[in-house]
Amino acid sequence: KMTQQMRDLQLAQARKPPGPSSPNAAKRLYRNLSGKFRVNYTSFDEGSLVGRGEKEKLRKSYLFQSNAALFEAVELQDLDRVQEMLKHYSPEELDLNTPNSEGLLPLDIAIMTNNAPIARALLQAGAKESPHFVSLESRSLHLSTLVREAEQRVNELMAQVVNEAPNADCSEKEKQLKAWEWRFRLYKRMKAGFEHARVPDAPSSVHLSVASSSSLQVTFWEPLSVNSAVVTKYKVEWSCSPTFSPLLGEAVIDKLKDLHFTIQGLVSGTEYHVRVAAYNMKGWGPPQASVPPFAIPSNWREYDGRAPRRRGQAEALDHLLGQVKTVHQHCICHEPCKNQPQSRKHSVSKSLKHLFHPGSKFLKTLKRGLYLTAIFYKDDNILVTHEDQIPVVEIDDTYSCLLMQDFLWLTKVSCMWDEILWLRQCVTVSQSSCSCILQTRFKMLLAISQMQGLLGIQDLGQVFFEPIKDKQGNILIVTLKEVKTNQTFESVRWVPICKLQTSRKSVSSPEEPTALDTLLISIQDKLAYHQRSSHALSPGLYLGYLKLCSAVDQIRVLVPEQLPNILCHVKIRSNPNISREEWEWLQKMASVEEPVPTEPETDRSQNPLFQELQVAIKELMTLVNIPLQEAKDFRLYSQEVLDFGDQVSFLLLLPPSDDVCTAPGQNNPYTPRSGFLTLPLQIFELGEEK
Repeated sequence: KMTQQMRDLQLAQARKPPGPSSPNAAKRLYRNLSGKFRVNYTSFDEGSLVGRGEKEKLRKSYLFQSNAALFEAVELQDLDRVQEMLKHYSPEELDLNTPNSEGLLPLDIAIMTNNAPIARALLQAGAKESPHFVSLESRSLHLSTLVREAEQRVNELMAQVVNEAPNADCSEKEKQLKAWEWRFRLYKRMKAGFEHARVPDAPSSVHLSVASSSSLQVTFWEPLSVNSAVVTKYKVEWSCSPTFSPLLGEAVIDKLKDLHFTIQGLVSGTEYHVRVAAYNMKGWGPPQASVPPFAIPSNWREYDGRAPRRRGQAEALDHLLGQVKTVHQHCICHEPCKNQPQSRKHSVSKSLKHLFHPGSKFLKTLKRGLYLTAIFYKDDNILVTHEDQIPVVEIDDTYSCLLMQDFLWLTKVSCMWDEILWLRQCVTVSQSSCSCILQTRFKMLLAISQMQGLLGIQDLGQVFFEPIKDKQGNILIVTLKEVKTNQTFESVRWVPICKLQTSRKSVSSPEEPTALDTLLISIQDKLAYHQRSSHALSPGLYLGYLKLCSAVDQIRVLVPEQLPNILCHVKIRSNPNISREEWEWLQKMASVEEPVPTEPETDRSQNPLFQELQVAIKELMTLVNIPLQEAKDFRLYSQEVLDFGDQVSFLLLLPPSDDVCTAPGQNNPYTPRSGFLTLPLQIFELGEEK
């Protein structure tokens, strides 16, 4: 009755018990799984199980139930239940790509009933079609067999129900009859769906771009037609000939979460043609040629002969630091500390000595002077002393004003917390000059060492870009660090931030809060800044806006609050690479001093980068509150494309040369909307490096 192929399949699947055979059974099973499966499966007490065999048996039982529930949800065309199960269970837990006793996978049922939403949800989760349908004939034969056997079973049960007297067995057979009638209708609907389907149309659009000097990126969109069956995979083909003969390569894309593909291993400077075709259960549809029709792998740096700006910089700095250490290592002042470890190795006696030494305790209140505080946080908790105070140590009690250059020097020191002891020794050697600056910086290093010793940790984190000052003459330098592990510290403990804010008794008036009160009031903002400053951009090409403002002792740069380690920006496209042709166009535009492209021009409508820049410039001008007509005097920085790793690159948009940096007292008629701040240039550079 069954074909030999399906008999073999059934033998292979004999280990799987039969699933529920009616809609009501499916609903009961799904409700049972929803309420019990996930909780019970993860809450087993392993000690109560007899052995590994019994645990494995229970695990397989639950996996089978989840698999059966998914099949029933797909058969009932219950999109909400399918999405819920895909959300809470992995493909392995659902046994997503194992056929049932009828030789079908959940995706087979979805596409043959032409349920596109469920089919797409399954495809997003990694579902596959049954590998047993090797041809259209095998699929058609299998569906005909299912329909015929279901019809035969319905006829047999109907005859039994009609001929038998009413009893318990008859009632059970009536239930089976209803279940098989429902399954018979399902198989007929699947068979009709397959017979009326046709091959898919070509993808609605295929975009080709240059990803590097040896790769091309292909992005495509599904066919517009809604009459054909659901597309389950795509095929990308490439060739050096517009006729695609000979074919250089092809790739089948069956993971449809993102419809794009990168062709690797190509020859730089060679012309490649690309096309894409879609596939459904009826076969491959016609291919769609890419736009543009061909592309040439290239990269602006290789074409221009430019090495990456940052290549070798880290190694050069390490080498320079090693040379400096070599010069200083024979100094007398370094001898007592040669055997002192740089990592955390504080003994118990040393820690207790720190706690009881009058000059080595955390401070409770501030007098007039310069102080250092370290904020360590984890989730919604913050590190405090045993007296529920934020860790604070004194730098200098005679220091009434903090020079910006001293503060910026300290931010650079934060890049080498492990070298504080060595830096102290170097500054001590130089103190013979009695420089006030050196004395202040030496005191900063002493305070850092004291904080490290009291906490028992070297890395104090990132220096907040602005010290906190109050009217009592206190200046508070803040460092921030997020703790993501169960790290232990000395002399401190964790408390919720909200509890610390409500329990602290202020010793100042609301009109003139102390620096510590100001810190507690604004601590959430500072933690948010610290978290945002470590966020990374998604891969792509960006347009950045460079705007500076100068003061007497510093230059500041405009940045967005949501991403303070990056210039104000908008995304141009997802492909970060600038090809040879695009670089030549940028150079040509810069050489003739053309204004930035804010209005469309018919003769350039075929240049994708030109069109992308138009959209990006309009978006960026709106973001920073500059009228679009003013952008006509702006210019693109054409000396280079700024690369931040391999996946992020920037083109810079510059105001007129006289307006790049606003001087003190100079009027700036276009003030950015809320959501921006200005950082000292050195702080921004440190954040960018991180």
